[in-house]
Amino acid sequence: MNVKFSTSLFSQILLIMPRSSFMRLVYDSKAESHTKGFSSWDQYVAMLFCQLAQAKSLREISDGLAITCGKLSHLGLRTTPAKSTLS
Repeated sequence: MNVKFSTSLFSQILLIMPRSSFMRLVYDSKAESHTKGFSSWDQYVAMLFCQLAQAKSLREISDGLAITCGKLSHLGLRTTPAKSTLS
């Protein structure tokens, strides 16, 4: 794994599971057959952020992602998920 030193720790952790491999698993399992806007990748990024930030509420997750969303957009997170979307 060739990682630049300028990348964030969060993006380095996301590189452990490459997005192409993740999306292949999603496609094979048909996990996104009825989704409308919140993709499996978005949920994966949000839940990984929740674990790393040790968030204890949906508000902490959504607010934390809203603050860092500009930095996470290059990872494929299109918009900051609302609390209702996360629940």
